[in-house]
Amino acid sequence: MLNSLIFQIKGQNVMLDSDLAKLYETDTKKLKQQVRRNIDRFPEDFMFELSESEKKQLLLQESRLSNLKFSYAPIMAFSEQGVAMLSSVLHSKRAIYANIEIMRAFVSYRAMMIENKELRNEIIRLDKKINNSFKFLLRKIDALTPVLTQPPRKTVGFKRKDQP
Repeated sequence: MLNSLIFQIKGQNVMLDSDLAKLYETDTKKLKQQVRRNIDRFPEDFMFELSESEKKQLLLQESRLSNLKFSYAPIMAFSEQGVAMLSSVLHSKRAIYANIEIMRAFVSYRAMMIENKELRNEIIRLDKKINNSFKFLLRKIDALTPVLTQPPRKTVGFKRKDQP
């Protein structure tokens, strides 16, 4: 379930502030407040705010985020390290438990991406093998083609005067 909350933005796997707030059972406003109070703990590779174009693209991709369409506050995106850092600024039991589950989700998401890459490479390898086999068969068929082609036969039967 948590894998569906992970997005790839700016080449990073990230989770959005609104999703994290729900998982931590807090308001998005309070989560953003804590981050801004401790902004030194969140460098650009831990957390960044989405630009308007990135926000629009994300909202087009994910219909469940349509409630963010009219939000005036910029959306914060947290990388795996940023989510881990959130546990140092949010101290509730729920935040600690949710953080552990989120870390597990990032690990399984990474494993899934690696597995998909291996599967894609295997498909490409098989495709090349099939293409080579198919080309070999086509060459053999082309070699047989002169043997198979015979001169056209003379038609049998009567011809009408109006036919050539």
